[in-house]
Amino acid sequence: MLKTLFFFMTCLFTLNISAQGKLEISHLTGDFYIYTTYVDYEGTPFPSNSMYAVTPDGVVMFDTPWDTLQVVPLLDSIKARHGRDVIMCIATHFHDDRTAGFDILKRLGIRTYSTLQTYELCKVTNRPLAEFILSGDTVFNIGGVEFETFFPGAGHAPDNIVIWLPASQILYGGCFIKSTDAGGLGNLSHADTKSWETAVEKVMGRYPDAMYIIPGHEGWADRGSLKYTYELLKEANGMKKEKNYKEKQFEDK
Repeated sequence: MLKTLFFFMTCLFTLNISAQGKLEISHLTGDFYIYTTYVDYEGTPFPSNSMYAVTPDGVVMFDTPWDTLQVVPLLDSIKARHGRDVIMCIATHFHDDRTAGFDILKRLGIRTYSTLQTYELCKVTNRPLAEFILSGDTVFNIGGVEFETFFPGAGHAPDNIVIWLPASQILYGGCFIKSTDAGGLGNLSHADTKSWETAVEKVMGRYPDAMYIIPGHEGWADRGSLKYTYELLKEANGMKKEKNYKEKQFEDK
């Protein structure tokens, strides 16, 4: 019942910025908002969730829009809605749905951050680079809003981090966390499913009181997405283990 109420309250606060529906801003709780952009994937618009926090000192973005055409409309919409400018953005890993807008943000004087590992992966793969580098897990306090970055280990990508906002018990997971709407683990081109399973265990143990859990794609209203991700990984790793066992049995014959 509470989950259903949360979903419908979220829908009430959803704002379609463009006629094509390529950018949506939804109120999460307090001064925190989810924004979603879309790209065509195999002929179908596919959503990417990111987040921002409104503080007295300015707005902090977690990840950039996937669709770079929506970066400036997003900034303009934030300014119109909250009367504040975006002052910084942190990427949670190196893929385009997290870093594509970095160059635009830098040109506009907005501080961009990533871990050193993300920076190096962006450099190798010719993606936009952050201006500032996080040397490790970092605690920020921007305008009285505290949040921390945490690297739990390789998962969806070698460099994926999560962001925890303790006052509101928000866990922003990016692509490290799969939505309960997802039919599987999705893009595994840079994934390490064995490490990912262990990393999810670390996150569940570190943030057991999370009230809001935000995945990188698809629906985010269901708070069971972290547990769902763990179940997907256990299943995938179990199947992989069984396959490896059968292949070894065949080789031994």
